[in-house]
Amino acid sequence: MSERLRSVVEQLDLRPDDRVLEIGCGHGVAATLVCERLEEGRLTTVDRSAKMIQAATRRNAAYIEAGRAEFLVATLEDLDVRDRRFDKIFAVRVGLFHRDPERARSIVERWLASGGAVFVFSTRHQYRVHRSDRNRVPAAGLDWRTRQTGGKSL
Repeated sequence: MSERLRSVVEQLDLRPDDRVLEIGCGHGVAATLVCERLEEGRLTTVDRSAKMIQAATRRNAAYIEAGRAEFLVATLEDLDVRDRRFDKIFAVRVGLFHRDPERARSIVERWLASGGAVFVFSTRHQYRVHRSDRNRVPAAGLDWRTRQTGGKSL
């Protein structure tokens, strides 16, 4: 398993009942690590590549069969999760979060549960968006914190 992705998943501080959304799942390695930590929780993951979703689905077939994971082919802009809310939303090296962070934020914040957090990881920076009370904090009030990772590749 990738130590980089293991480190990413550790930083999510997952609880067994978390509802998690992964954006850009690739081969599904992080999805496996997330599902290993969930008991009553559930992972929804999305990737724009059908080929990546197929690979991630094969890797995580047992979690899908157990009802703990689902894998969707869609772009972030076209993703429709209806009225579902997530406790943790994360993305690793997803271009939209770096090219147009305000647009990415406006898309994902509507899916964030009260008290939820969004984590965005790239090679040089980590961003964490935390929303402590969905009813009191307007979208523009989301707290985007940036931390340098000391050039260490995540």
